[in-house]
Amino acid sequence: MQNLLLQPLKQRRQRASRHMRDLVAEIHVSHRQMIQPLFVAENLPARAEVPGIPGTHRDTPDSLLRQVEFDLKNGATKFLLFASPAAKSTREFDHSFLASQIAALKKQFGEDIWLVADVCLCASTAHGHCGILNDAMDHVVNPESAAALAEMAVDCAAAGADCVAPSDMMDGRVAAIRTALDHADLDCTAIMSYSAKFASAFYGPFRIAQDSAPDKKLKLQDRKTYQMDFRRTDDALICSLRDAEEGADILMVKPAVHYLDVLARLTTEIPLPFAAYYVSGEHAMVEAAAAQGLLDARAAHIENWHALRRAGARMIITYAARYAREWLREFYGE
Repeated sequence: MQNLLLQPLKQRRQRASRHMRDLVAEIHVSHRQMIQPLFVAENLPARAEVPGIPGTHRDTPDSLLRQVEFDLKNGATKFLLFASPAAKSTREFDHSFLASQIAALKKQFGEDIWLVADVCLCASTAHGHCGILNDAMDHVVNPESAAALAEMAVDCAAAGADCVAPSDMMDGRVAAIRTALDHADLDCTAIMSYSAKFASAFYGPFRIAQDSAPDKKLKLQDRKTYQMDFRRTDDALICSLRDAEEGADILMVKPAVHYLDVLARLTTEIPLPFAAYYVSGEHAMVEAAAAQGLLDARAAHIENWHALRRAGARMIITYAARYAREWLREFYGE
């Protein structure tokens, strides 16, 4: 080490050219590691761009198919589907709209795509919470919610989803889903668990896209009683270990960029592949700064992707997955 300190230009020489930087790089990001979120809404008259996320839309069933066709041509092959049904309820849920969209995508694109279905009740409930509420409407009832989520997961898998992703943060829902899938002879369906999902201020554009904000008229006005407190990282480890033991195949940290320390800790301590969800608010911050001429959006997104890979993410859920192949080819000079 002392000899290295006596050679002050050694590190500079390792940065001297693009070729040298490529050779010594520790991290490489590929568009094949990216998952593109998709939003589809029932009875939507026309597709509409999501505020703050240029290029991301709430799609109709027809425009959804055209969007995925476009994405495939541009190198995106992995998708996370969110569906917003027209009918809302408090206890009995109809997932036929989501199932129909999964079936339509798999019918048209088959094995060309890997399709993840988000499993949560927030877009289906009249109150916008991620589970079933008690009669007083001030508390999420965990066992009933987990059972309802398991039913939803089976519907998604039966429709053709390659993977289901419970994002609700109910205790024990991974075990309930794994058991239900196995009993339905859908044991090949993977589970990507939102195992470390924090009650964050960075979900704003998403909640517009999914029409899933909690009803502010209720006593329970936010999701802090079931999503994680961002001041407590031990909770992320405990819940991720639990979900791994219950049968999750992939674990997730959400948000991503603001939780690199959590991601790095979990990927070191748990031997499962981790996804990082580069959420709507994180993405929108970059786009808003770029709109003011304060930074280059493409460069900033690429830098954030590399930060997530450095912290241990095997895959990245990003709203710019559909542009990743082009952007990364240019970045790497390929």
